[in-house]
Amino acid sequence: MDATPELKLYNTLTREKSVFSPIDPNNVRLYVCGPTVYDFAHIGNARPAIVFDVLFRLLRHAYGEDHVTYARNITDVDDKINARALRDHPGLPLNEAIRAVTEKTETQYHADVAELGCLEPSFEPRATDNIEEMTEIIEKLIGNGHAYVASGEVLFDTKSMADYGQLSKRPLDEQQAGARIAVDAHKKNPGDFVLWKLSSHNEPGWESPWGRGRPGWHIECSAMSKRYLGDVFDIHGGGLDLIFPHHENEIAQSRCAHGTEVMANVWMHNGFLQVEGRKMSKSEGNFVTIHELLHTDTFGGRKWPGEVLRLAMLMTHYREPIDFSIKRLEEAERLLAKWPATEAGDAAPDDGVLKALADDLNTVAAVQALHALAQAAHTDPTVGATFAATADLLGLLPKKMEIDEAVAAAVDALVAMRLEMLKAKNFAEADKIRDELTAKGIQLKDGKDAATGERVTTWEVKR
Repeated sequence: MDATPELKLYNTLTREKSVFSPIDPNNVRLYVCGPTVYDFAHIGNARPAIVFDVLFRLLRHAYGEDHVTYARNITDVDDKINARALRDHPGLPLNEAIRAVTEKTETQYHADVAELGCLEPSFEPRATDNIEEMTEIIEKLIGNGHAYVASGEVLFDTKSMADYGQLSKRPLDEQQAGARIAVDAHKKNPGDFVLWKLSSHNEPGWESPWGRGRPGWHIECSAMSKRYLGDVFDIHGGGLDLIFPHHENEIAQSRCAHGTEVMANVWMHNGFLQVEGRKMSKSEGNFVTIHELLHTDTFGGRKWPGEVLRLAMLMTHYREPIDFSIKRLEEAERLLAKWPATEAGDAAPDDGVLKALADDLNTVAAVQALHALAQAAHTDPTVGATFAATADLLGLLPKKMEIDEAVAAAVDALVAMRLEMLKAKNFAEADKIRDELTAKGIQLKDGKDAATGERVTTWEVKR
C-alpha cells in the first residue's frame, strides 16, 4: 500500500483481524448491501453508507482512485414495492412501474448520503435490472444439485452444502425454523430458503424457466456482485443484522453456483444503532430518517448539518454499537466548530490518522488525531495543508462557504453594531448579536488595533 500503513481488517468469516491482501491490487473490489427503496432511509441506514465510504476512500488512497471498484446495490424487488407498482401503475411494464414507485425514495437516498459526505460508488446496480443474472445462477444451482423445485418455488437445499453456516457459526440444526415459525411442508429441510417463487395472476412477476414469478431476497446480491465484481472478490460489507440469514445465504448460493471456496475474502459488518438508548422503531416513536435530521426539527428541535451527522457516526468504532443521541450530535458539532475552514491541496494525509484507519478503520483514534492537527493548524500555518488533506480523506473537510456582497455588508453592519454595544458596556445585546451570527455559521474574532489599541473584530464563515 503506497504511503499507507499495512491495512488490517476484522473478518467476520474468520473472527480475526488480519492483514488485507487484495486479489488484484489493480482492481480492489468492494460490495456493500444498499437500501431497499420502499421508504426514506433512516439513520441506521446511514451507518454502513458512512463506514464503507471511509473504507472506499482509504482503499482509493492506498491503491489509486482508478484501482478500486465499489458496488452498492439498490434493492427494488420487494413484495411491498411490487404490490404498490401494480396498484398505482397497472398500465406500465413491471420494471417501469417499479421505477415510478421507487424514483422518489432513491433520489432522496442519493441526496441524503451526498450530504453525509459519501462518495458515489463505482456501480449502483438495481435488482430489477439483474433478473436474468439471477435466473442464470438459479439454473446452475438446480443443475448441480444444490436447489430443487417444489410447490411452485425454487429452494436452496441447505444440506447439499457441507459447510453451510460458516459465517454465522450456527450449526444447521440450530438454523431450523423452530416452533415459532411454520415449516412449509414442501421443503426438504426446515432451513431451505427461497430462490424463486411463483406469482399469482394479480401479483407482479417476471418470466422464468419455472413460470412467471419473482426472486427471493438473497439471490439478488449474489447476482449483482457476480456481474460487477466477479465470482470471488475482496470485501463484502453490511450491517450486523445481515449476517444471518442474508449474507449466509449469499455465500451458499454464490459458492455452490460458481464452485468457489469463498464468495468474498473479507466480510465486514458494522454494529447496531440505537436512538437515545432505545432500539429505533416506529412503535417506539424514535424512528428518524436521514432527511428529517438534515431538513426538519424532528430530532432535538433543530436541523443537523451532514458533517455533524457523519462525525457523530465516526466517533464510535464501526463494529461497536452506537447510541445516536442529541448529546452526541452536540459533541460532534462543538468539535467541528474548532476546526479551521480550509481548502485541500497537494499535501499528504497525516501518518497518525492513516495508521489509525489502517487498524481496522479505527475512526475513534483517527478523529482524535485529526482534532490535534486542527488545533495545531490554528497556530502553525504549515500544518493547515496536512489537516485539510486528512480531513478530506475522512470526508470531514470543513468547506468555506461563498457569501455575496449584500450578505457580507449585512454582517459588517452587525459586527459594527456589536462593537458599539461593547463600547457602551451593553454586553447582553453584544452577546446576542454574536450568538445570532454564530448560529448562521459566522465566527467572530476579537483583537486590538496595533496602532490605536482599540478593539477590532474580524469574521469568517465557518460552514
